[in-house]
Amino acid sequence: MALQLGEIVASLGGELHGDPGLAVQGLAPLESAQADQIAFLSNPRYRQQLAASLAACVIVAPALRDEARARGACIVADDPYLYFARLTQLWKRTHARAGEPDIHPSAVVHPQAQVAPGVRIGALSVVERGARIGAGTVLKARVVVSEDCVIGERCILHPGVVIGADGFGFAGGPGHWEKIEQLGAVRIGDDVEIGANTCIDRGALADTVVEDGVKLDNLIQVAHNVRIGRGTAIAACTGIAGSAVIGANCTIGGAARIQGHISIADGTFVSTGTFISRSIQKPGMYTGVFPMDDNASWEKNAAALKQLYALRERIKALEKKS
Repeated sequence: MALQLGEIVASLGGELHGDPGLAVQGLAPLESAQADQIAFLSNPRYRQQLAASLAACVIVAPALRDEARARGACIVADDPYLYFARLTQLWKRTHARAGEPDIHPSAVVHPQAQVAPGVRIGALSVVERGARIGAGTVLKARVVVSEDCVIGERCILHPGVVIGADGFGFAGGPGHWEKIEQLGAVRIGDDVEIGANTCIDRGALADTVVEDGVKLDNLIQVAHNVRIGRGTAIAACTGIAGSAVIGANCTIGGAARIQGHISIADGTFVSTGTFISRSIQKPGMYTGVFPMDDNASWEKNAAALKQLYALRERIKALEKKS
């Protein structure tokens, strides 16, 4: 089903230049869009693709208004990337498939679980006793929400997500490990999205908590009693050890490693592959990659590395004197 440009602007705002009745049949990247599709340009580095694009309409920033108008229809928005994101949502809503059951026949929902109206539960998913799922939330295929865990409203849990498996808790005994029963649960706020095969462990005593608006990528491990603050986004393959507290509106790059029992300040940016081994009290961008070595050598080199800047300044001072 096509959307007319006038319908798009009526729903999302923006400044339309062109025929409101012009219909688009799909969304596409600028360089590959066809004459019946809509595209966007947010990075000025790609402006050379604008004139050559076949797109029926291009979403651009005010600075590119004249260039876009010279090639054809355009929608001018302050943030084209954000506008395009909202357009994808509009497109999905208007092209939703009708007639699909809210709960797939192969899903298992315990009679004592609470599932709000409008929840969709995919094939082979399991919702255990005492779990609560908020209105408008979607569980894709093979999602597990373990007993007494809480999922807020309008969340999306992608295939293979496991909420509320036991945290990794064991006490060392003579020659064996003694299991520590994990008696807490997981509490997830509203508008949270969790990528495929991500696991969030239940707390040992208190709950593991994921606050409103958090976005988690695929293959993330969130250990027991972690707390992730509102609006934080974490990329794939990150591992977060037990009882770490991540602040609000943080961005964590892929394959980051976060030590347990530390805290990260609100608004912190952690680069891809970085190991956070101590608390971060001041927001900013943090990066750290250090080669593997035997532990004793690694500790000596790490200690020396911390002194490099001070040593450089001392050498520069000595050079000036000489």
